[in-house]
Amino acid sequence: MTIISPSILSANFMQLGAELENLKPEKDVWIHLDVMDGHFVPNLTFGPTVIKNIKKHTEHKLDAHFMVNNPEDHALWFSELGLYNFTFHWEAVTHHDSLIQKLKALYPSVGVSLNPSTPTTIIPDYLYKQINLVLVMSVNPGFGGQSFIEGALEKIHELDQIKKRLNLDFEIQVDGGVSDKNAQKIIKAGATNLVAGSFVFNEPNSNYSGQIKKLRG
Repeated sequence: MTIISPSILSANFMQLGAELENLKPEKDVWIHLDVMDGHFVPNLTFGPTVIKNIKKHTEHKLDAHFMVNNPEDHALWFSELGLYNFTFHWEAVTHHDSLIQKLKALYPSVGVSLNPSTPTTIIPDYLYKQINLVLVMSVNPGFGGQSFIEGALEKIHELDQIKKRLNLDFEIQVDGGVSDKNAQKIIKAGATNLVAGSFVFNEPNSNYSGQIKKLRG
């Protein structure tokens, strides 16, 4: 079953406990945490204190997407918060192999995110064999509510072919403009994990289960 990762950034932070409670019955759901530093992207979001409180209100896996200039400086600090997955941006790092090894010692899952203009070929085969997830940004990172960039479908397909060629099983996660209007073609291209913020949390009756079912088709 396709994993759905609702992005907390689109939730109602005044009622965050209730928002997480609405997701409690769902299966194959990760809680997506967008950590932004105001430098790698213009926006500034939340840090360890908020994540610690989120952890108290959910048993779903916590999936942190670090849109920061120095993800290596956050590795140890956030490792005590119960994160399942730590995703960093390829564009923000120089020594990728070193950081991946550091993260693998601290987290069950390690991901690499690619901006819309960053090709899949930039990651060498030996590093594909070490990571657990590749996040395809289908919008420019930093802000919610953007439209899906259609060119991301080709990148998703390329990653699916890389998985088959190398006989690997990493998650192909897609973030940005995901809705019931495009989810099926994204999944068909090879995605296994869909990040959806606005589509899930902006449902006026808080019927998050229904929104998740729409994404899965």
